[in-house]
Amino acid sequence: MYAIIRTGGKQYKVQAGDVLQVDKLEQKLGAEFEINEILMVGGESTHVGQPLVKGAKVTVVVTKQAKTRKQIVFKKKRRQGYRKFATHKQEFTELFVKAITSPDGKVAKTEDKANVVDVTAVRAEKAQARVAARKERANDKGTTEVVKKAAKKVAKKKVAKKVVKKTAKKATKTGAKKKAAKKTSKKA
Repeated sequence: MYAIIRTGGKQYKVQAGDVLQVDKLEQKLGAEFEINEILMVGGESTHVGQPLVKGAKVTVVVTKQAKTRKQIVFKKKRRQGYRKFATHKQEFTELFVKAITSPDGKVAKTEDKANVVDVTAVRAEKAQARVAARKERANDKGTTEVVKKAAKKVAKKKVAKKVVKKTAKKATKTGAKKKAAKKTSKKA
């Protein structure tokens, strides 16, 4: 069985167990309520309303209250120097269709459970996880910095020793050459 409902000036075709997003409704998260604006109920027998079907109802559960993804709104008039840039996030309510009742008393129910999501709580958990990860990286960075500084000091000492040895070797070689040159010039 299916039904065509009207909410927020729009029409939606729903079946038991469906999840749909509609314009924001003033209902609490997890609230179960009935939608009475039924335009048509279909299935084995079809009931068409004029404009609404009397005695038909759709039972829904609010599973989420949130905003959609950011939409870019850009207006421009060419060669006029007119440009407007804005963004928009539309508020919505996500509904889980629990049951459909037709005017002749037939009921189509689902055995699925409504998955209620509190978006603000999820965001708060993610923010806390990010802060914890940042602190952990800072702690790791502090210990790695100490190790790196110690490694740099050791490397500098090794380089300094190599430089001292090379200069000592060069000094002895050049000194020996000069002495050898002096001895040969004195003999001649």
